[in-house]
Amino acid sequence: TEIDKELEERMSLAQQASSLVHSLRKKQEIKVRQPLSKIMVPVLNDQTKQRIEAVEDLILSEVNIKSIDYIGDDSDILVKKIKPNFRELGKKHGKKMKLISAAIGKFTQDDIKAVERDGKYQLEIEGESLELQATDFEISSQDIPGWLVASENGLTVALDITISEELKREGLARDFVNRIQNLRKDNGLEVQDKIEISYFTTDEFIVSALNTNGEYIKKETQALQVTASNDQGMGEALEMDDYQLRVSLKVIK
Repeated sequence: TEIDKELEERMSLAQQASSLVHSLRKKQEIKVRQPLSKIMVPVLNDQTKQRIEAVEDLILSEVNIKSIDYIGDDSDILVKKIKPNFRELGKKHGKKMKLISAAIGKFTQDDIKAVERDGKYQLEIEGESLELQATDFEISSQDIPGWLVASENGLTVALDITISEELKREGLARDFVNRIQNLRKDNGLEVQDKIEISYFTTDEFIVSALNTNGEYIKKETQALQVTASNDQGMGEALEMDDYQLRVSLKVIK
């Protein structure tokens, strides 16, 4: 039915956007637990925008990003590059490849937009009009400083890879939660068991990360409190990225 079809389109966009962001994170070696502030998605039409908006929350939680900025066709933020798809064109227009290639080399940003919008392009070669399809071209976006860009099947995402202090703190807090969950498991705790967490570290940044995200940590780990300790020999050693700390859990009966 129409509804199922629409749902399928949305889910497929959500999957595609998520996998593009994951591939960019991987390329930059930014792990998924590190929150990032936003992605930009160029949308060529309202329908695509509405579809992505409908699954926006799904995408954001899947890739741990705060927000999506939609940019219109008229935005100059993303500069596109276009080149011939030699395999496709070679099959159809082998003899004219050199001329076609030269013509595509002169394409402006508007020409590229026309190819994306219409899915085809009329090219005049030696007085003959050739209709080229979208598959006859390879279109990609250039990276912008501070952003990474990836495209696939007509969908482009640009990922803001700037990690602010605040985001870094949040990433550390998420890491901390993950380690505490593992410790809970290792200690055979039940889901509903309440705990108190104490930790020792000499690193100010960790202290501020755990303080600013205290409520989140408590909620996720069933902790009644999270306190810094002066006891250097306490608990067990944890390493998070390049940070060292010691942690101990106390079950509250």
